[in-house]
Amino acid sequence: MSTRGRAGLRSRIPRWTLAGDGRTIADGAVVAPDERLSWPRTVGIGMQHVIAMFGATLLVPTITGFPVTTTLLFSGIGTVIFLLLTAGRVPSYLGSSFAFIAPLTASTADGQAAQLGAVFSVGVVLVVVGVIVRIAGSRVLDAVMPPVVTGAVVALIGLNLAPAAVSSYEAQPLVATVTLLVILLVTVLGPGLLGRLAILVGAVTGWLFAWAIGALAQDRVDAMRDAAWVGLPDLNGPSFDLSVIVLALPVVIVLIAENVGHVKAVAEMTGRSLDDVAGNAILADGIATVLAGAGGGSGTTTYAENIGVMAATRVYSTAAYWVAAATAIVLSFSPKFGALVFTIPDGVIGGATLVLYGLIGLLGVRIWMDARVDFTDPVNLTVAAAALVAGIGDLTLSIGNVELGGIAWGSLGILIGYPVMRRLARLR
Repeated sequence: MSTRGRAGLRSRIPRWTLAGDGRTIADGAVVAPDERLSWPRTVGIGMQHVIAMFGATLLVPTITGFPVTTTLLFSGIGTVIFLLLTAGRVPSYLGSSFAFIAPLTASTADGQAAQLGAVFSVGVVLVVVGVIVRIAGSRVLDAVMPPVVTGAVVALIGLNLAPAAVSSYEAQPLVATVTLLVILLVTVLGPGLLGRLAILVGAVTGWLFAWAIGALAQDRVDAMRDAAWVGLPDLNGPSFDLSVIVLALPVVIVLIAENVGHVKAVAEMTGRSLDDVAGNAILADGIATVLAGAGGGSGTTTYAENIGVMAATRVYSTAAYWVAAATAIVLSFSPKFGALVFTIPDGVIGGATLVLYGLIGLLGVRIWMDARVDFTDPVNLTVAAAALVAGIGDLTLSIGNVELGGIAWGSLGILIGYPVMRRLARLR
């Protein structure tokens, strides 16, 4: 690397200043992204971020059949890329995106290489969007994807998964019910950070209950016992199938919404304007997703779970996220850890996904609410209604040899139908 390149890289790694005495935070004070506490306390905060992202990040490969340790590796690498490209201004962890579950689950028969090609392709499109936003500004997103469109796509992706959640639940109803009840109770009654870890607590409790009643798959338990403590993650390359790629492309809209939403949330919490870094945030997530698709991991996104940790601790230091990224990368080199995650039974997945998939759907509704989308407007009402039913009902039609499912048709319908209907309404 040239001297100029090394200097540019160093300029993106912040030199954190010590916040106060590094040990305590005064009432009402915060630790800014370019500040840190003492290193032992920073490591402790970083470990909290690892715990916060664990349940969601590991659940995605568990459901889709992707290697857990590989997904963990690329989530850690992706977080490093994000921190570098945003110059340490946006604290965030890049974990597995739930939006990929639907297209990956629907394309299981096409093979994992084709699925990785779809993840890779989504990442490439996201990189292009990031470059455009970086040049043109974040307002271009509002023009191309207004909230009525974004909310509908996010909602239909989550609700399209409902049959998969119900199927897993029905496979082990007792285990699923215990898992679901624990998640609901911890969410409602858990104090502070514990309430943010409801999915993780519910999954662990459900696993322990399944173990106690003998409901774990013995072959997976044996594989866990035989797995080595230290080893390289499984790296696999992609292949490219147009039908699988088209099925996954609507995920781009979700990733854009999540990244922009994360940047806005951090800006509000820290009191700093971050509009100029939104393009870099999207670009970083795109690069991370491309790398994941190229190597065998699941696509990434910014994590709301970690915003919960920041809200609870009022520590926004990006130093803690470097700790979290390093921890994820180290854990990815333990095959035994990955095998342990794969012992999670169907009932636990069913109980957790019954909540998670609904949360994805309701995230779309929240986008509508936050933007105050007017559903007395017939254009908003009709295009969103058609898109939702296409997604939830999993409308599946073929164009030549390319078969498209409900997510693709619903997303394409509203992306094309909304501007056309809006133009016709104005002409009237």
